[in-house]
Amino acid sequence: MFKASIITLFPEAFPGVLGVSLIGKALRDGLWSLETAQLRDFGQGPHKNVDDTPAGGGAGMVLRADVAAAAIDSVARDNRPLIYLSPRGKQLSQAMAQEWATGPGVVLFCGRFEGLDERVIEARGMQEVAVGEAVLAGGEAAAMVLLEACVRLIPGVLGNETSTLEESFSDGLLEHPQYTRPREWEGRAIPDVLTSGDHAKVEAWRKAERERITRTRRGD
Repeated sequence: MFKASIITLFPEAFPGVLGVSLIGKALRDGLWSLETAQLRDFGQGPHKNVDDTPAGGGAGMVLRADVAAAAIDSVARDNRPLIYLSPRGKQLSQAMAQEWATGPGVVLFCGRFEGLDERVIEARGMQEVAVGEAVLAGGEAAAMVLLEACVRLIPGVLGNETSTLEESFSDGLLEHPQYTRPREWEGRAIPDVLTSGDHAKVEAWRKAERERITRTRRGD
């Protein structure tokens, strides 16, 4: 079973959106599991400090290596990747989500402040992952994005397993446009090919549209 362990200063943020709809139902049904570890439990001194000023000076605070390592070491890895949600990390991709979804789960470290002491990233072999080219206040929202991308791919989570096969990024192309009733709305009609009943033509149209949209929106 896919198991998600999250190290965070805000365990109350979870499950959040992961507790609703089909993903929330799958959590309640035991198709995957979620646990949190409170980073402050491993803080230093009477005030359980988890951060300190950056070496060399500068604004903000940095999460301490000793505190982070103690929290990480308290969680059983069980061959799961240890991921640090960081804006400088490798961009999350569908391929990454597919790989993790077929494994035993993930251990996620949610950063805060100016970041995490580099030494613990190196010493614990953490993978840095970003969910977009923007900086967030912390890693909690990013952790939810990553987990939703993974969990929805677990067999039995979605009602229609084929719905994940032709969606954006599954084969490098963006998804084709989708339509439903009414057949005409505000003077705009559903493309005739989609109501023709000719499955071969529908598939050809969808493939052509996926290629067109990908060229237009993701030239990279």
